[in-house]
Amino acid sequence: MKKIGIAIINCFSLFYASGQSSMVTFASSDTAMQSAFYRAKEIALRYKGNPTDPVGPWYEAALPSRYAFCMRDVSHQCIGAEILGMSKENKNMFTLFAENISESKDWCSYWEINKYGKPAPEDYRNDREFWYNLNANFDVMFACWRLYLWTGDSTYIKSPAFERFFEISVTGYIDRWILHEDSLLTRPRLPNSPVPFNDRDNFHRSRGLASYSEDVPDLKIGVDLVAAIYRALLSYASVLELNGNITKAAFCEKKAERYWQKIEQDWWDGSAALYQTYYSSNGTFGKGGSSGFLLWFDALKDTMRKRKTIEQLIAEKTNIESESYLPLILYQNGYRDKARDYILHLTNTATPRREYPEVSYAVVEAVVKGLMGIEPDASKQRISTLYRGKKGVVSELDNLNVLKTEINVKHEDDQTVFFNKGNNHVYWRAMFAGRYKKVMVDGVTRKAGLMQDANGNVSSFADITVNPGKMITVRCR
Repeated sequence: MKKIGIAIINCFSLFYASGQSSMVTFASSDTAMQSAFYRAKEIALRYKGNPTDPVGPWYEAALPSRYAFCMRDVSHQCIGAEILGMSKENKNMFTLFAENISESKDWCSYWEINKYGKPAPEDYRNDREFWYNLNANFDVMFACWRLYLWTGDSTYIKSPAFERFFEISVTGYIDRWILHEDSLLTRPRLPNSPVPFNDRDNFHRSRGLASYSEDVPDLKIGVDLVAAIYRALLSYASVLELNGNITKAAFCEKKAERYWQKIEQDWWDGSAALYQTYYSSNGTFGKGGSSGFLLWFDALKDTMRKRKTIEQLIAEKTNIESESYLPLILYQNGYRDKARDYILHLTNTATPRREYPEVSYAVVEAVVKGLMGIEPDASKQRISTLYRGKKGVVSELDNLNVLKTEINVKHEDDQTVFFNKGNNHVYWRAMFAGRYKKVMVDGVTRKAGLMQDANGNVSSFADITVNPGKMITVRCR
């Protein structure tokens, strides 16, 4: 059976090599997953904007009828977009978000920008009257860090516009919106609302929503916002450390830890064995809608609590946007069969709203980072791989641009082939689930390294330098 799978992959490789170039391809003996990837890829590319539009290079990341992109959706689509070759689009869009932060908007940016280079009128009237979810600044910070790790482009962590955005978001923005860790449950619901206030005006009552949950009446703060601040502070700490500011990085790490402690102490409901997701102005907690962001922002350390949260997400019905985050989360936390089910569901032609832009980009990312386990780290010039496919399934990615080079990765049960097709060397960490004593690197036996992830899962690995034009095969033993 394995020989048949390899033959299929080799056939696909030849086809794609002759039929396409410089656009990522995916081939698998799991033909349902292969078809799902291409359905998602086709839809995602359909949302690529015209680079001659007044806004510059862009892709749709909002309701398609608006021809626009919003901070939340772009933050969640950006790695999928990068995989599909939209580097110029990502840099332009994130730069616009960073540049448009202003004190007149209480250190918010524009929640949504359209193809004309203007704040989308569906969400903005003027600097005092507009829609804004407070998670946005922090989500963008996390996305910029992930983009740097994926691309190696230091613009996202060193350019003046991004440095200013990061610094203001963790200082003035937190101050202005009363988001310090000791004020989360006592802050006013809408501390910067327009005066006079019109509760029937969306741009008044949604100017500074303290959650991505938009349908909870009288919400004071959501746990998703607390998780977003936690992850943004850790992202900024990593940026500061990379830029040599060790003291300030340590300060941000300690501050992030205090937000994490609030999540564990204030938001965990021991009787239900679940996290509360929102806190209302009447002083009560409630559940529903945003617990997935605890996982999106990787804010859970307790493995039992994480497992309970994942099981809750799998069991409940939610909107298509929230569902789109699940495949990657599930792959990364050991639920590979369920992750596959969600990918097939999200790309099924019968699934309502499957063509919402966020969905297709999330599926592309889930296949590449989740199933194929491609995890770049620009700070180390390293690409890790860890296959999460079913036993007996052979899968291959080709023409994947990452860390300023282009790679091909082919996985089998106990073997990975890595081909550096680009012009820059990379360090490859070839990982295999389980505990092995040895690995074979191009037929030469090495002692395997061992590592354990946050969930306690052990992997074996080998670190190899892969120069341009070099193909290396690693097999675990």
